[in-house]
Amino acid sequence: MHLLKRIILSGRQLNFYYIYILWYTENMKKNRAKKTKSSFILSFCITLAFVLLVGFFILFAYLWVRPKTKSVSNNFQLVEEDAPAKEQVQEIVEENGKYADILNDAAYMAEHNIYAKEALNKDCVTITFAGDILFDPNYSVMATLLQNGGNLESSIAPDLLAEMKSADIMMINNEFPYSDRGMPIPEKQFTFRASPASVSYLNDMGVDIVSLANNHAYDYGEEALLDTLQVLKDAGIPYVGAGINEKEASAPVYFIINNMKIAIISATQIERLDNPDTKEATESSPGVFRCWNGEKLLQKIQEAKAESDFVIVYVHWGTENQEATDWAQDKQAVELTEAGADLIIGDHPHILQKIDVINGVPVIYSLGNFWFNSRPIDTGMMKVTLSEEGLQSFQFIPCLQSNCRTTLLAGEEKERVLGEMRRMSGAVQIDADGYVTLQ
Repeated sequence: MHLLKRIILSGRQLNFYYIYILWYTENMKKNRAKKTKSSFILSFCITLAFVLLVGFFILFAYLWVRPKTKSVSNNFQLVEEDAPAKEQVQEIVEENGKYADILNDAAYMAEHNIYAKEALNKDCVTITFAGDILFDPNYSVMATLLQNGGNLESSIAPDLLAEMKSADIMMINNEFPYSDRGMPIPEKQFTFRASPASVSYLNDMGVDIVSLANNHAYDYGEEALLDTLQVLKDAGIPYVGAGINEKEASAPVYFIINNMKIAIISATQIERLDNPDTKEATESSPGVFRCWNGEKLLQKIQEAKAESDFVIVYVHWGTENQEATDWAQDKQAVELTEAGADLIIGDHPHILQKIDVINGVPVIYSLGNFWFNSRPIDTGMMKVTLSEEGLQSFQFIPCLQSNCRTTLLAGEEKERVLGEMRRMSGAVQIDADGYVTLQ
């Protein structure tokens, strides 16, 4: 009996110990869970605090160093930091056009011969070309102008001047240097030089760009050519076809107008000898851009084509006083179009030559003398109209140089000159107003 009680008692104790162990184990699990939960909460709070601290630091740094403007392109910027939204940015870009970044970078424009122009009509651009002019006071046209008190309308008719000034871009061939220095090239039959002050007549004519790629730009040597470049720069008249070295002489001039970038390149084919009167520009010496060997000219056209919308080549070529084009003109005209020229304007023969179309590109081989000497001679201007879609019109404007004066023709005289151009230009049609149908 006593033994039975002890066994029962021992069993109760074991049961108690077992329950105690179970309670203790469960309690430990709860404590661990609480500790784990507490540790997680603590770690989460510390991490969150760190992230918020870093975020505030980054925000403060941004507010401290951020620019006051937001860049839209390389050089075009919005003026207000609270600038508007995307649609307003787009409106600004559209208003300034695809060349907005260039137009807002004066240094880039100066370095790359780029000029901004404003067209009279927002839908199109008019460019007018004329041939040779001469301001040398020792020759008849300028001497007569000076005798008339320097009144330009006594030498170029008022209605013709108005036509020249109405063009968005007006270009002529400047066949002489502006200088008081230098000596005439020995043994050259005709040498020209004009007073630097006479450059003001270019502005009076509405001229926006001149070609110096001709056989008279170097008539008084290197000094006079360098003076010419500086005189034109001071007058704000861009020039092509000559320069202080080959890089400048061969460089195109670009006009950005009506959301178009127009390239103009000029070269002379006339100096065909190794040692001509008119020196060729080299890497280190001034002169003109020669193209008897046309590879360099073709390369310049290709480069201009890659970065502009329309490429014009103004070339000095042909045979003086010969109506028919020569083989060198015919050969090079094709090469120029294949290189990427969109329009070819020629001069040098001193008389008019035909209008043609080569590979879809309009060509006038010679515009003749515009205001150059006293003899009566038919002349004219070419007026082209461009839009973003390309060439819209190609118009020949008949004129007459006679008695040291150039006039705009009308009536029977206009029709007479147009008839002569039709006779020479069998590949195209020319209507009564001089508009050319490019077949």
